[in-house]
This record gives sequence, structure tokens and C-alpha cells, in this order.
Amino acid sequence: MNDDRIGPPHHAPERETLRAFLDYHRATLAMKCAGLGDEELRRRSMPTSTLTLLGLVRHMAEVERTWFRRVFEDHDIPMVWSDEIDFQAAYDTEGATRSEAFAAWEAEVEHSRRVEREAASLDLSGLQPRWGEEVSLRMVMLHMILEYGRHNGHADLLREGIDGTVGA
Repeated sequence: MNDDRIGPPHHAPERETLRAFLDYHRATLAMKCAGLGDEELRRRSMPTSTLTLLGLVRHMAEVERTWFRRVFEDHDIPMVWSDEIDFQAAYDTEGATRSEAFAAWEAEVEHSRRVEREAASLDLSGLQPRWGEEVSLRMVMLHMILEYGRHNGHADLLREGIDGTVGA
């Protein structure tokens, strides 16, 4: 597995550091899926679980959409794979493909990056509809780093189970 990720800076302003850590985690998820076909990406972690690498990519598309689009732009935009704000729906990968999952995820990541770039500061405030509370862009970026970090741990175990590839 090639590691083309760019590591976060050791000394940088807050916004640059948050952006770099988030992009590093995004690249980690893509790296964990690199070189695998649809069948391998749909392979479950264990028989009763629906957790797959493809499901994680689809889930993170939903998470990107929820935390950037729904919070800062359109509180009512539908989710990608669920009409009912059901994050579990993304894990149903029967018939799903790498191309559709990655196209949705990459589009949401690009949209999220645009929202962050265009924000005057990390103090930009938006409504988190599920909580009914205002949150800052700073909080959203930190939340996303944690979300990716948790799921990249899952991705590492899933990838190891598929072909024995471990690390980073």
C-alpha cells in the first residue's frame, strides 16, 4: 500500500493545523481502500456486522454532508442514502460499488472544503439541526477529525482482514 499522505504540520496556525489533520484522515480512509475491488470493499468484518470499507466510505459521505452542508448551508438537504437521517443506511452496501461510493464521498469532501475555505473564520456559526444548537466551524472540524480517526481504526482492521495489509 503506497502512502502518499501529507502529514500535518508540527507548527502552524490553528486553522491550517485543523485543515491538515482533517485532510490527513480523509487520505487515510482512501489509502485503506486503495487497490481493492467492489467485492473486497463489501467484505464484512464479521458475519453479523454490516461494517465494511465501502460502508465506511458511504458513511463518511453522509457525515461530511451532515456536518458541513446541513449545518452551514441547508438544514433540510436530504442525506445521500437515507431519507430519514439514518446513518446506518450507508452501511448497507449490497449492490453498492466503489465508483458510486467514492464519487459521493469525494463530492462531499470537496463541498466541505469549500465551506471551510470560504468561511471568514473558525468562529463561523451554524445550526446543528439534530441538536437544535449553534456550533462553530472549529467544533465541526474537530468533530470530523475524531469521526475519521475512529472509523480509520475500523478501516485498518477491515483491511487487515481482507488481505493482511496493516499500518498507518
